[in-house]
Amino acid sequence: MASEIIELSGHIIDSWTLPRAWDIIMDRGGDFLIQEIQVGKHKSEPSYVRMEIKADDEQTLDLILSELQQLGAMLVNGHDVRTARVEQRGVLPEGFYSTTNLPTQVRLGGQWVDVEQIEMDVAIVIDREHRRAYCKPMHEVEVGDEVVVGHEGIRVQSFERAREREIFAFMQSDVSSEKAKILMIQHIARQMQETRARGGKILFVLGPAVIHTGAGRYVAELIRRGYVQVIFGGNAIVTHDVEAALFGTSLGVDLRTGEQVEGGHRNHLRAINAIRAVGSLEKAVEVGLLREGLIYEAIKHQVPLVLAGSIRDDGPMPGVITDMQEAQRQMRRALQGVEMAIMVASMLHAIATGNLLPATVRTVVVDINPAVVTKLADRGSFQAAGLVTDAELFLRELVEALRREAALPNAASLQTEAGHTQR
Repeated sequence: MASEIIELSGHIIDSWTLPRAWDIIMDRGGDFLIQEIQVGKHKSEPSYVRMEIKADDEQTLDLILSELQQLGAMLVNGHDVRTARVEQRGVLPEGFYSTTNLPTQVRLGGQWVDVEQIEMDVAIVIDREHRRAYCKPMHEVEVGDEVVVGHEGIRVQSFERAREREIFAFMQSDVSSEKAKILMIQHIARQMQETRARGGKILFVLGPAVIHTGAGRYVAELIRRGYVQVIFGGNAIVTHDVEAALFGTSLGVDLRTGEQVEGGHRNHLRAINAIRAVGSLEKAVEVGLLREGLIYEAIKHQVPLVLAGSIRDDGPMPGVITDMQEAQRQMRRALQGVEMAIMVASMLHAIATGNLLPATVRTVVVDINPAVVTKLADRGSFQAAGLVTDAELFLRELVEALRREAALPNAASLQTEAGHTQR
């Protein structure tokens, strides 16, 4: 039989990491023998287990080890990471290691090195000269790149149950529309304030329902207040925002009355045509054609926009990227420094973004359809917290919560001044 010895450490019992590891081994047709186990007796005390994994063949063992590493399992043998050279552009060597979005290290020359730009489902490239390890998607690997293969010399830091209750912990249950939405939104607002206070960036991924529901003005206010540093979206969000700014409609529906405007079904095409006539969104702002809306505010406040198109797009609007690989490259660049991501009413762009995000990025997914939130979690974005609600309600309450939070110090200051006056 093929066998390998692994170690698991940390809060592996109360976070169900160890039982999950046993399930993986047995479900994949393997067996295990515990060689040593130490159980932490206090909340601050970690546990440890060392066990031998057995399987009928190397292929089954490799499958088991691959899944166990996602839980933080480490091979005991202590060898350096194994690599192989890329021989054909855009094609990975046999047995390549596929990453998770969890913090990962590789062993080089007996020392552990952090893998840079970690994201899920990509390869790890080694730069021995500079002692670096970094991620590359399959289509970007070049001939001669040294790519990690196998499972040796890889250490993944798994997520465990928080030792203390933290502000998103109450949201980590199954997706539900029955949670206390306002309370959740207040916690999200505080997290946004804390993120900005330490200089972290906040990403918003937006779908067209943000405009259809009349919530674009709330995103515009968030931009003005400095809570949006990056925006991801597609052709629809920018087209209908410009349509709303130029004609007061979204998909031909008057945003003030909610009534269909006669001939309004052409307005989104008229909006695209108007911007194409002046050349770009930036030029439309410069000449005064575009004077309001979230796209206007993003351009005025120099918030990067990455707009990835699709096969169904009308136009498209200038600035929309139609090359999917180029869109991914620009999204990856824009994600540098992002510590929090808020995805509102966007399934395809939310899933695409979730695949690019490290597990350390706080992620909130908001959609009226529970299946959208569930689908993102099923893709492996387990750091995502889901809120099933209307886009307009969420963004309106988020802005109100941030207004209230911003007013609290001023209120306390006024009370102190009043006290001094009375004395």
